[in-house]
Amino acid sequence: MEGTVFASALEGMKHVKSSEGEMMTKPFLDVCKQILPIIDKFGAAMTLVKSDVGGNISRLEAKYSTNPTKFSYLYSLVQIEVETQTAKSSSSCTNGLLWLTRAMDFLVELFRNLLQHPDWSMSQACTDSYSKTLKKWHGWLASSAFTVAMKLAPDRKKFMEVVGGTGDINDDIEKFCSSFSPYLQENHKFLARFGLDDMKSS
Repeated sequence: MEGTVFASALEGMKHVKSSEGEMMTKPFLDVCKQILPIIDKFGAAMTLVKSDVGGNISRLEAKYSTNPTKFSYLYSLVQIEVETQTAKSSSSCTNGLLWLTRAMDFLVELFRNLLQHPDWSMSQACTDSYSKTLKKWHGWLASSAFTVAMKLAPDRKKFMEVVGGTGDINDDIEKFCSSFSPYLQENHKFLARFGLDDMKSS
């Protein structure tokens, strides 16, 4: 494989915004999809995150595919639910986007930790990222499951070798975090406008 596992996500990020600066549905979901193989490399520790991310991408893609023209912009999926008052339903696209964004917040934070704390173990990096991002939105059950899963985190050195490929992994992680973070912030801001950014898991 040329470059690191982040190469295709970094390439995909160039297409997330339209020329008018609007967030595009398919390119945004494609970038999230390109993170799935990276989540895979964490093994059992990230099974929950992977199924959550994969499920939310599928939910949003399914809605998008019903009318790609109407839903070419990411936020159009939410706006229609706000208008029909279905945004707060647990199976809504709004809910899907919110949890997808939160899971990505967690991953960005985790990658940042790996860069900034070379002395931390993988499970330390995971636990810290979790407490900064997802933890406050999770109920007791999800939180406990997560804490147990983090103990299965792979060896950090091996992980970095696997994801590094033939590229500069630290450089690519840095690029990924700094480019992807603003999109996630934008999602939160958009959802917050409708009071939809603070829904908790049951």
